[in-house]
Amino acid sequence: MEKGRGLASAGQPSDDLPEALLGIRKAAHRTAAGVTADIEHFRFNKAIARLYEFLGTLKGLKTEGDAAPVAAEALTFLTQLTAPFMPHLAEECWELLGHDGLCCDAAWPSVNETFLEDDTVTLPVQVNGKRRGEIKASKDASKEDIEAMALAQPDVARFMEGKTVRKLIVVPGRIVNVVAG
Repeated sequence: MEKGRGLASAGQPSDDLPEALLGIRKAAHRTAAGVTADIEHFRFNKAIARLYEFLGTLKGLKTEGDAAPVAAEALTFLTQLTAPFMPHLAEECWELLGHDGLCCDAAWPSVNETFLEDDTVTLPVQVNGKRRGEIKASKDASKEDIEAMALAQPDVARFMEGKTVRKLIVVPGRIVNVVAG
């Protein structure tokens, strides 16, 4: 690939992206924040584990069309985050992506804080004090919505067969408890 003709020329990703591409951007920024913190605290094994996890997220990512700017950003982040551990590989990837200069001279990836916030929360669901399942709910989901999701969860419904709900306790962002008898 000739210099300057790689993904680096794809431009900046737009703000209105499909959910899958937005997930890739969030993963890129979360990985950058995590690897940065891991390096600062000398947790190199953890940093490398994050890079492997991010690489798994990138498998199957398309590099054409609307996905090109997201792919360029994600692969640039991956290359820069890999540089402290594998500088020779990072420099080769940097050149293949079409960037000018050296990867080691480029600024460290800047993290967009809005991508670090999660829109959903995973809530464990207990039936009579024993964990029977979990649900994923929006952070701003109403108590009624969370109750309905918890009772509709297949594992919870299985343990509720033939029982009536006596009390349903929702601790927002923490847990759902169903007391049945």
